[in-house]
Amino acid sequence: MSLPSFAPSAERVPVSRIRALADVAFGMEDVLPLQFGESTLPTPPYVIDAVNQAAQEGWTYYSPNQGLPSLRVAIANLIARLHDVEIDPTEIQINSGGVQALNLAIKCVIDPGDEAIVLSPNWPNGSAMIEMFGARAVEVPMARAGQRFTPDVEAMERALSPRTRLLLYASPSNPLGWTATVAEQRMLLDFARQHGLWLLTDEVYERIYYGGQGEAGGREGSASACSGQLAPSILKLCSREDAVIVVNSFSKTYCMTGWRLGWMVSRPDFVQKAAQLNEFIVSHAPTMIQRGGEAAIAHGEDDIAAMVEEFQERRDFCAGMLREVPGVNLPEPEGAFYLFPQLDGIKNSYQFSLDLLQEMHVAVAPGSAFGNGGEGSIRICYAPGMDVLRPAMERICEFIQNYSP
Repeated sequence: MSLPSFAPSAERVPVSRIRALADVAFGMEDVLPLQFGESTLPTPPYVIDAVNQAAQEGWTYYSPNQGLPSLRVAIANLIARLHDVEIDPTEIQINSGGVQALNLAIKCVIDPGDEAIVLSPNWPNGSAMIEMFGARAVEVPMARAGQRFTPDVEAMERALSPRTRLLLYASPSNPLGWTATVAEQRMLLDFARQHGLWLLTDEVYERIYYGGQGEAGGREGSASACSGQLAPSILKLCSREDAVIVVNSFSKTYCMTGWRLGWMVSRPDFVQKAAQLNEFIVSHAPTMIQRGGEAAIAHGEDDIAAMVEEFQERRDFCAGMLREVPGVNLPEPEGAFYLFPQLDGIKNSYQFSLDLLQEMHVAVAPGSAFGNGGEGSIRICYAPGMDVLRPAMERICEFIQNYSP
């Protein structure tokens, strides 16, 4: 008698190479961890207090599938303040983290047999979700333009097929730190419109931005002050009728990775469908944690400014050390909290990262984990404190100089 097998769509999803290396690191002692995209800064006390108070006050029951109306109003007001864009709360869907928001968004627009273009290197979860739903992720590597990346329009055109339904990208990018300029966003929006595609953009790192050149710099017409720089948002360019979905999260901006709270913005018919499907996936984000999200928005601005200033100092320290090492090519990271250096002569970034871990007790993520265009690079997360970064970068630089593949 034959045993039932896994679904073919599940079998197609590869093991995360980030997680595979991290599992090795978990079995070792005294490892300096730079492999995960997570800050060591604690969740602010006003968020913790708000969640505790909400639980005491009885915010422990079901909320609407779309999320608490009060949180959706707070997010709409935040978007208006940051981007000078008026969003109706009916255009906002609350989710259990950015991962669940991406999952739900993709589920709403992708069927088995469909295809999606993914600008790469990119955080692997997007491509994996597409494959999980029985569709095909077509990863299109970003082109190099001097010291930064840029979308390769010709390669995107070649990747199109009659089955293409979706274009997915992240800005600021994990792992590249690349942040789309307004001109690049306009090009991506025009491409999606021309070819009848949904445009799904991950803007989770929009507040962790250090400014760029030309149109990427500054806030470009923000209605009022925010703390520090602000990455451009596609919301300023698209109409309310465009097939555009913007995913965001409390995880990185407010140091709430473990709380699992995020949101997405799209036109009302999409959000209505997303809320309906959310019932069958997770129902809704935990009610008391949604109240914590309201507190984060209300009180978080000063902490964001201090955090980003700290991250920029760490970025400059780590980048400065790497640029002194022969054979290292490091594009300028404009946002997020990652470096993605390309290493001359490295053809197997997973083996390099494993050797680095075993010999120097420093954990990084292999570039191959991030899809096409990532091989030969490693991702370094500089969100941990300097007590970790300083010894870790010394070991990484020493290892690169002495490494023989």
